[in-house]
Amino acid sequence: FNKDNESFPQEERLLENEYSINLPAIYNLKGKSRKSWINIINPFRGTLIGGSPGSGKSYFVIRHVITQHIQKGFTMLVYDFKYDDLSKIVYNALLKYGHLYKVKPSQYIINLEQIMHRANPLEPQTMLDITDAIDSSRTIMLGLNREWIKKQGDFFVESPINFITAIMWFLKKYEGGRYCTLPHVIELAQVEYKELFEVLLQEPEIEVLINPFVSAWKNEAYEQLEGQVASAKISLARLSSPQLYYVLSGNDFSLDINNPEEPKIVCLANNPVKSQVYGAVLSLYINRINKLVNRKNQQKCSMIFDEFPTIYFNGIDNLIATARSNKVAVTLAVQDYSQLKKDYGREQAEVILNIVGNVIFGQVTGDTAKQLSERFGKI
Repeated sequence: FNKDNESFPQEERLLENEYSINLPAIYNLKGKSRKSWINIINPFRGTLIGGSPGSGKSYFVIRHVITQHIQKGFTMLVYDFKYDDLSKIVYNALLKYGHLYKVKPSQYIINLEQIMHRANPLEPQTMLDITDAIDSSRTIMLGLNREWIKKQGDFFVESPINFITAIMWFLKKYEGGRYCTLPHVIELAQVEYKELFEVLLQEPEIEVLINPFVSAWKNEAYEQLEGQVASAKISLARLSSPQLYYVLSGNDFSLDINNPEEPKIVCLANNPVKSQVYGAVLSLYINRINKLVNRKNQQKCSMIFDEFPTIYFNGIDNLIATARSNKVAVTLAVQDYSQLKKDYGREQAEVILNIVGNVIFGQVTGDTAKQLSERFGKI
């Protein structure tokens, strides 16, 4: 089998609409190089980009998604794993095309090292009921302890999640939520049990969450109580730093990025050297933004996640499944299917691979290549 037999005519028309992503390409046909277009007509069905390092994910796809969606008036969330590679592209695209928006969006960068902007992911106004606190607690705890993702439902995984949920919801209700920030959650979790439980029991809504801890304490089952609570304390202690506290307690902007009256373009900056700790905090921002973005009657929005397995996104499958009707385009970049499987578990990885409508893969081998060949089918 040779190059001549492998080549076939490809799409040479530029098929464009107000949402599309159009990738310029070159292919060979009968010994001649021809220009073609890879047209993603409906990005709201979700896009998965894959390929080993250096295969061109950022250069060939993500770069065009950012520039074309800014040109078409999208609000945007960009997870920039190797800051400032993508943030620079966003900044320059916004300088060039910002005038095309009805209301020009502001660009915000959450950078946990070089502080630029501050935002509180536990904004009390956006936490409408206790399920929001449960979601936030699960996101931060599973982000810090990635091995727990595959053990959800276990007693010693659910207990610390419930403990942190109770503290979050107490702070949301106390004095109208003036202390409802992640730094306050971390510090309150370190208080002595006797004083802490007396305070938490003042809030009737969290009584059911805190009861197992209180009964263990009253029955002097201290070893069990330590096992339940210590894993939460130890995990959160990793986030204890003045810089993180400063960024997480600020209020420079609200997280409803696709609000038509106040559109925003938000870049979340990570650092590969400290990716696990920072990834957990950025996962919390993503979780809260997702809740606020995926609603009716908002401005069209593009969510781009480079090196997606480095964050824990609780409910990504639900976002991809429901985002189409709310005009939210999700783009996920991974290196390999096995990487996704390692960090999210086999079931979740399979759902992500099967639920996206657009798949773009560069050089891959092994299990990923096999999965893709099965998707093509036989000609």
